[in-house]
Amino acid sequence: MARPPRELTPDRSIRHLFGAEMRRYREAAGMSLERLAEIVRSSRSNLSRIETAEQMIPPELPAQLDAAFNTDGHFQRLYPLARREAHPDKYRRRMELEERACVISYYAGQLVPGLLQTEAYARALLRVGDPTATKDELETKVAARIGRQRLLTADPRPHLTAVLDESALCRPVGGAGVMAAQLELLAASVDTSHCLIQVLPYSHGEHALMGGMLSILELRDGTSVAYEESIRNGHLLETDVDVASYRQAYDRVRAYALSPTDSAALMHDVRRRLSQ
Repeated sequence: MARPPRELTPDRSIRHLFGAEMRRYREAAGMSLERLAEIVRSSRSNLSRIETAEQMIPPELPAQLDAAFNTDGHFQRLYPLARREAHPDKYRRRMELEERACVISYYAGQLVPGLLQTEAYARALLRVGDPTATKDELETKVAARIGRQRLLTADPRPHLTAVLDESALCRPVGGAGVMAAQLELLAASVDTSHCLIQVLPYSHGEHALMGGMLSILELRDGTSVAYEESIRNGHLLETDVDVASYRQAYDRVRAYALSPTDSAALMHDVRRRLSQ
């Protein structure tokens, strides 16, 4: 038996409205997600997540939808409003949970996690992630990302543990100067009253968390959730079985990581190499 479509909430945000309008016109045309995916050269799963505001809207999609539904620019007019929103819905849910967390555990394979980024590092990532964004749109996203760091000075504030793959330190995001400042911030934060950072060295080899980012949030009500993120998608996992599986993988990776002291020494070494 087919699952009923997820109820939409168009009044929640412009991105939700875009998705709801996309479903409304699609259903009015008697068109399945599979058929629409063929027309706009996408996938059913991507379009489904756009309808539910769980995925960013690709810049080419609004014009394709207007052509498919003969809507005279309707979706192209909605798109600039939707893209001004700093965070897609999938991130909003995670951020809501972060604010309720007493412990946040990160694994990051390629990038420094957002709560530990400098403003310049965040700007470089957000610029390359959306090269068509205007200067104002980019700065709105930067301010939203850096604004999340208020969690680390809140009362009560969560305890943050992070395992960073060595590759996250060695890629000079934003150039040598930006990366040097980012490494300086990380080295100063490796072992504080509320933050513990360790580096997983290249020498360890393969492990279960390669290829993505993982957050495990221990909430104040005693429950835990995990959030797995890839290049374009993120998945929130809330069952005890799923969370326990990711916690085990995280604990194993952390066991092979360098100590905070040795991690800071590696950060300083990479920083010196960048300045040569």
